[in-house]
Amino acid sequence: MTDAMTDAGIRDLLLATRRIAVVGASDRPSRPSHGVFGFLLARGYDAVPVNPVLAGREIHGRAALSALAQAAPLDMVDVFRRSSEAGAVIDEAVRLGARSVWLQLGVVDAAAAARARAAGLVVVMDRCPVIEWRRLGLPDRVG
Repeated sequence: MTDAMTDAGIRDLLLATRRIAVVGASDRPSRPSHGVFGFLLARGYDAVPVNPVLAGREIHGRAALSALAQAAPLDMVDVFRRSSEAGAVIDEAVRLGARSVWLQLGVVDAAAAARARAAGLVVVMDRCPVIEWRRLGLPDRVG
């Protein structure tokens, strides 16, 4: 893994997190971001979809927001964007006071991750919370 997170660190992060913004959430059921967003809601997270193209439209019953700032305050920002676009999202998460950023499978930006860590955020990179949840055998619901 590119983030050096331990199983205990991932477990603690997933169980302590409550509010998550999913940047790049999709309303198309075939998209991984759609499934992950639904999974997070089913686990009891206060998850918010952020996608300017879908602003105002519902994804799993939640209205999509056009900007990350509208979702604050945040515990975690889950990023479904290209690696080349992840840095701007991470910098915004830092500015908004998020506690962590989670970059999905295939999303890697080491420089932005270093900036986030320097600002005190926990960074998970190139992983999927659904896969990690199941691999670690976490409970059906948080809290």
